[in-house]
Amino acid sequence: MQIPDAVREFLSTGPFAHVVTRHPDGRLHVTLAWAGFEGDELVFSTFFDQHKTEDIRRDPRVTISFQANENKKGEFLHPYVVIDGQARVVDGGALAVMDALASAYIGPGAQFPNRNVPDGAVYRVTVERIYGTGSWRSTSET
Repeated sequence: MQIPDAVREFLSTGPFAHVVTRHPDGRLHVTLAWAGFEGDELVFSTFFDQHKTEDIRRDPRVTISFQANENKKGEFLHPYVVIDGQARVVDGGALAVMDALASAYIGPGAQFPNRNVPDGAVYRVTVERIYGTGSWRSTSET
């Protein structure tokens, strides 16, 4: 799926990602993450083994939501984007992803502040559906 420019711009403002995975017993698991696009894949990472790693290795279906940091237009809801997709876990490379995302979450030219971290894992999501509400909606909602 080609990612609309307006959705890319929305994520470049640094809204936290709410990552939803499924535990083996079917319960949903939600965590927060920094996330952004590399090409047409959504990426996020972790430095430590977490439930989402096991969940995604077993069941790659994920839903990730992002809420705007503020509501500039006075609308009832803050703009938000929800992405459904299939994720895969790539061992290592977490710091490089966090460094790439740092400018959106910390500020221009920033690096992830903690440099003494394990290799971790990177999650790469093939986007299947984008929905929510905001200025981008008319071009991307299916």
